[in-house]
Amino acid sequence: MKRPSLKPATLHVLHALAVMCVAAPHISHAQQAADLAASSAAEAINTVEVVGSAVSASRSAPAQSSLSARSAQSIVSDDFIRNLTSPVADFSQVLQMTPGMYSYSPNGVGLGDTKTYFRGFADGDYTVSFDGIPFQDTNSPSHHTWAFFPSQFLGGAVVDRSPGSAATIGPANFGGSVNLLSRNLESEQRTSVFDSYGSFNTKIYGAEFESGQFGANGNQNLLLNAHQMTSDGYQTYNKQTRDAVSLKYQLNITDSTALTLFGSYIDLKANTPNTKGATRAQIAQFGDDYLLSNNPKQANYYGYNFYHVTSDFEYAGLTSNLGNGWKLDDKLYTYAYHNQQNYNGSTITATSATDKLNSYRTYGNLLRLSQESSLGVLRTGLWAENADTNRYQIPSDPRSWVDSVVPNFHERFKTTTLQPFVEYEFQVASDLKITPGVKYSSYRQSLTQYADNGKTVGNLGGLPSIDHAVTYNSVLPSLDVHYMLQPNWSVYGQYATGDEIPPTSVFDVKNANVTALPSSIKSKTFQIGSVWKSDRFTFDIDAYHIKFDNAYSSFTDNAGNTTFFSNGSSTTQGIEAEGNLVLGAGFSLYANATYGTAKYGNGQWVASAPSDTETLGLNYNRGGWDIGWLNKRVGTMYNDNGSVHQAVKIAPFTISNLFVNYTIRHPLQFVKKAKIQFGVNNLFDKHSIVGVNPASTTTSAPAPGDVLTLLPARALSLTVSLDF
Repeated sequence: MKRPSLKPATLHVLHALAVMCVAAPHISHAQQAADLAASSAAEAINTVEVVGSAVSASRSAPAQSSLSARSAQSIVSDDFIRNLTSPVADFSQVLQMTPGMYSYSPNGVGLGDTKTYFRGFADGDYTVSFDGIPFQDTNSPSHHTWAFFPSQFLGGAVVDRSPGSAATIGPANFGGSVNLLSRNLESEQRTSVFDSYGSFNTKIYGAEFESGQFGANGNQNLLLNAHQMTSDGYQTYNKQTRDAVSLKYQLNITDSTALTLFGSYIDLKANTPNTKGATRAQIAQFGDDYLLSNNPKQANYYGYNFYHVTSDFEYAGLTSNLGNGWKLDDKLYTYAYHNQQNYNGSTITATSATDKLNSYRTYGNLLRLSQESSLGVLRTGLWAENADTNRYQIPSDPRSWVDSVVPNFHERFKTTTLQPFVEYEFQVASDLKITPGVKYSSYRQSLTQYADNGKTVGNLGGLPSIDHAVTYNSVLPSLDVHYMLQPNWSVYGQYATGDEIPPTSVFDVKNANVTALPSSIKSKTFQIGSVWKSDRFTFDIDAYHIKFDNAYSSFTDNAGNTTFFSNGSSTTQGIEAEGNLVLGAGFSLYANATYGTAKYGNGQWVASAPSDTETLGLNYNRGGWDIGWLNKRVGTMYNDNGSVHQAVKIAPFTISNLFVNYTIRHPLQFVKKAKIQFGVNNLFDKHSIVGVNPASTTTSAPAPGDVLTLLPARALSLTVSLDF
């Protein structure tokens, strides 16, 4: 392995972390000594260690790492989702308060297709999975937070801010991975109903049935959730409706073998335009909430802009202890996304609107095998997946939605993914583990592109369509070292590689004539970190250095031949820390902070990469009360203008949320539990500019035509739930 060449600034950060890892526990030792108790590393990613008594820093932490973590991780608890997020939250809100991560929805929390950023990585630069199964768009590995997994379907999340080990599979481990977790099943039966009303005429109501353990020796369990959400949205006429249902079933076939079935379906309708923000001029004239008009004579009439999105996700999982240290974990799955979008442009003509479809069905299997012996743990397996996609955009008349004969583009393609992996965790000593591994990553795309009106591939010389295929292969090694300094204190070091394939749009050129195909984007990550836990204090810290390639640019010569080339490498490096302190009397204080840079070789900042982020939360949990006040500050960052990097400076902004929960047990004879939640998102009603899309690619000076993204206004919600 080639020895990495680190800049002096990076070395200083790593040295500082090494000192902090040693010093931090000793700084707090006097206060914590009386509270220490033995703890063991948790092997499962959804396990949170609890040291000593039930009331502890681990129990009250909204997010924390694990003593068994071999990379920079944050585990988000089910309690955080149930008590400290909005009832209409999507999965971006579940991640919002973890170190470095931030997101925003200009139409209000849970009322839009939100993107999440961290370490300078945008959505599509990291993998998102559900119970270990990756899901993503097929034309690029991006995600849609308003589809698939609202907060009602989730029981936690694990954020891994690294490509992970060889056993971490996914299409875009380039930047990291987010593993969303399904709900935990409960031992006791209950039926729950809930109803919520909030700002922007936002309503959500539904029911949940938990069977508890039933069947022979209580070997079965079932959880069913159904709800409907409607909202006018903060932005004018950006209305939303969501109907959703999910089911999870578990059967213990034997003492050593279990079957899990999961299924979900979402039907979403929205009056959201393709451009999801207003211009400076429109905001100045009509106000911060302006987006769409109710006048059919205006091009931005809400009736000319709408989405209908359906999605489903199903899997059958089998786990078994095979004997002699061997364990099996296999998941057979399918999911689908059907996004029918209609939107208008800046005029009203027979071709000013666009009839757009993005639809795919994915089938796959994720097989994991492990064998534990006195030497260590072998982990191996295979992720295999096939996806069929249909995408088009057709000029249309927004008044009648009569489409033109010839599309702007139309393509169908099949994607085949294979990722075999193997790693071995050597138990070098009782407290020392070294894990080398390697993963082979292969993606094949077989495309059929149809003749169009010249906007994408053109008339193809009279041919109705053209076929082409491309295969991207990568070998991705990893190595990590994990050492338990004490039963409640661990350190780790990691080298990991990741990849991400280019989008299918590399073929979206005249006659699909691409003379040189780009290769996969690659990243190399070096990081070290430490995790400390006691009854009253949890603390984790890491420092990282990432060398990676970025998105591709293209050049088209006079003959129409297009060549793609990389923008060049960039470097992301910094330090992250997170902790939770029990103050006493029911209070605890949670905090995290990040500081770092994400820059190209020329010194310019990568877009949407803040120089720093800070989170501070004060929580209270005693009796029936569960109260949390969480504040996220996002430091200075920059947006591009389509021509140059670091074009527009975005000033720091803060997101502050407050949630007050009160639970009454057995308020009536037939009611097991009643809960009331009062929530406030954007407590201080900040309308900060969080994104700018400049009107011009030649200047970054503020202009009336700049499209702005603003934080939505303060949003209140009141939710009542009853368990029977």
